[in-house]
Amino acid sequence: MPKKRSGGGLTGTQQAAKFLGVSVLAGAVLAGIALPAFGVLGLAAKGTVEGFDEIPANLKTPPLSQRTTILDKDGGPIATVYSRDRTVVPLTDISPYMQKAIVAIEDSRFYEHGAVDLKGVLRAANRNAQSGGVSQGASTLTQQYVKNVFVEEAGDDPDKVAQATQQTIGRKIRELKFAIQVEEELGKKKILENYLNITFFGQQAYGIEAASHRYFSKSAKNLKLEEAALLAGIVQSPSRYDPVNDTEEATKRRNTVIQRMADVKDISQAEADKAKKTEIDLKVSRPKNGCITAVKGAGFFCDYVRKVFLTDPAFGKTQEDRAKVWNQGGLTVRTTLDPQAQESAQESIKTHVYKSDEVATALSIVEPGTGKVLAMGQSRPYGGGKNETYMNLSVDEEMGGGAGYQPGSTFKPIVAAAALEQGIQPTQSYPSPYQMDYPSPVQTCKGPWTDKGVPVENENESEVGPYGMKEATAKSVNTYYVQLISQIGVCPVTELARKMGIARADGNAIQQLPSITLGTQEMSPLTMASGYATFANRGTYCTPIAIESITGPNGKEMDVPKTDCSRAMSQKTADTINTLLKGVVEDGTGQEAGLGSRPSAGKTGTTDFRLAAWFVGYTPNMAGAVWVGDPAHKKKMVDITIGGQYHDKVFGGAVPGPIWRDAMSGALDGKEAPGFNTINIPDPEKDKDKGRDRDRDRDRPGNDNGGNGNGGGNNGGNGGNAGEGDGNNGDNKPDPGQGPGGFTGDPGAGDNGGGTFPDFP
Repeated sequence: MPKKRSGGGLTGTQQAAKFLGVSVLAGAVLAGIALPAFGVLGLAAKGTVEGFDEIPANLKTPPLSQRTTILDKDGGPIATVYSRDRTVVPLTDISPYMQKAIVAIEDSRFYEHGAVDLKGVLRAANRNAQSGGVSQGASTLTQQYVKNVFVEEAGDDPDKVAQATQQTIGRKIRELKFAIQVEEELGKKKILENYLNITFFGQQAYGIEAASHRYFSKSAKNLKLEEAALLAGIVQSPSRYDPVNDTEEATKRRNTVIQRMADVKDISQAEADKAKKTEIDLKVSRPKNGCITAVKGAGFFCDYVRKVFLTDPAFGKTQEDRAKVWNQGGLTVRTTLDPQAQESAQESIKTHVYKSDEVATALSIVEPGTGKVLAMGQSRPYGGGKNETYMNLSVDEEMGGGAGYQPGSTFKPIVAAAALEQGIQPTQSYPSPYQMDYPSPVQTCKGPWTDKGVPVENENESEVGPYGMKEATAKSVNTYYVQLISQIGVCPVTELARKMGIARADGNAIQQLPSITLGTQEMSPLTMASGYATFANRGTYCTPIAIESITGPNGKEMDVPKTDCSRAMSQKTADTINTLLKGVVEDGTGQEAGLGSRPSAGKTGTTDFRLAAWFVGYTPNMAGAVWVGDPAHKKKMVDITIGGQYHDKVFGGAVPGPIWRDAMSGALDGKEAPGFNTINIPDPEKDKDKGRDRDRDRDRPGNDNGGNGNGGGNNGGNGGNAGEGDGNNGDNKPDPGQGPGGFTGDPGAGDNGGGTFPDFP
């Protein structure tokens, strides 16, 4: 009598010997079962043995793809993402009814035979011969498992899937050899467990746990007899026996399974008769996959986390390696998202800007000193429907955003900080007339900028100096800041911006042009929030991070990148900027963004033609940036209704400011309210009656009638001294080059179309 293994069936050696002994018959039978067209061609004994021996001995089983769960910083769920919805469970967490049902209907002699059921092969061959077709197959559960491994390994590649499922004798023989190996190494119980976790049950559900939740909204361990039989019946043809779409056909198949369980004595006939009379009672849970299911409007943050994973070498050497790990899934990703901050941000956005408005808003909040991204939201929801978008308006182009938006005067504090670092005193005063020409030459990293006759003007004719840095910052005086960058040069500004993580959203370098002082280079809200966090952190910049930890499918912690903190400026410089920007909120253009008794600082920004408006502000423990505008760079925010409120002209303090105020108030509620380290900045002597109009924030030269622009126009015509250039035609990614009224290569900066800024070679 052949020696039996503990798991049942013959040993691997005995199986191989038996296989080789019936190779001719098996070849013919397989051809008859799997490939009727081949009929009696069969396989020569010699050829079959040689082909069998050439097959590799080890079946490489890829880890099963599973769902990945993305959590907030407190462990609350944000979203579930997966390439295949699967949760792997041990056999002990699968209902005994389910185990018996799948064996009864798919391979009732599973515990009696080895990898190959010769009796089943002969029986199937006989019945197929009698029917003249293929009425019965002969694959064992082990062989089916092996085939599923091949399919899993193929992933979503249609060519590989076709190869893994092609009806050829060669594939059948390959399955047979690997099935023998699997039987030898795993044993029956583990094979059954693996099979139930890998097989497809329809409705996007892979594995029994996902299927149980999909159809019955319960765990697999709680399946009742009739429920288990229904799921076992689906496996043969998930589309044909889909109970959601064809209850009648699914019921017939379920009852077939139940009767088969009675026939093999897994249940009594009485139990079977009772179960067959039970109507199918589905409690369907619809598939919930992807960032579109994220809670609290965190779809864009969810997608940002995915982008971080796919682009950071910490998670794999190549893009392909990282994508493979992400698609395989089974990860638990704990992020930096603060649910309180996210909820407050999204609520503020919904209050102030409607998703159906002509313009949109985006907001990002980060934590100074850690770089943690605490919140990220926008008015146009994540999705592909009406007034929805998949473009993350908060981030750079590489991370799923657009080419960015001109930050306007929110860039001025970087210029001020660079000047302080160069030894300029905060009491520095300039004449600051209403209108003047750019001083020339201006030193850059590439040499002097020498063009003359380039005009710049303030928002209002009443803005006439002299001004010191404190008042010029509070009022956002353009002519002051043009003189400031002219004195220190462009290079110190771009170098400090680099140290603060402030860069163009399209990935290009900030251009060496004096107009950068007025915010002509397109940037993203996350970039600006992270940069301003440097001020809040007293001069130390920390790179933004979104992932706290990742647990792999094996339960082990993965290495995740940490924030990289480095000093960008002295504490004295940062404290001085904090003092200046407190003045903006307390007595300047940002008064509507104030947080009451809680110390805060920030800066407003508005671009030509009012295509964008900003408020970037911070407390010592949170920094946030709000942008409002048209993502397509077309709609002027003049005579416009936003969030149900009419505005004749949109200012940085009037729309973005209140969004920031409400978002930050809720985000900071219940948290400590530390103060800033400030310094005393004396006011320079001047005519106190001049320049007192606080209710404005046009921060760049030009006027609404298309006067003096300073960058590539959006609808521009001739570029004045700069020559003729192509304006932005509404694309989300403005074309670089000679913009109308702009410097060469200053894409989309400025929008009047009639400016006179010259080219810089």
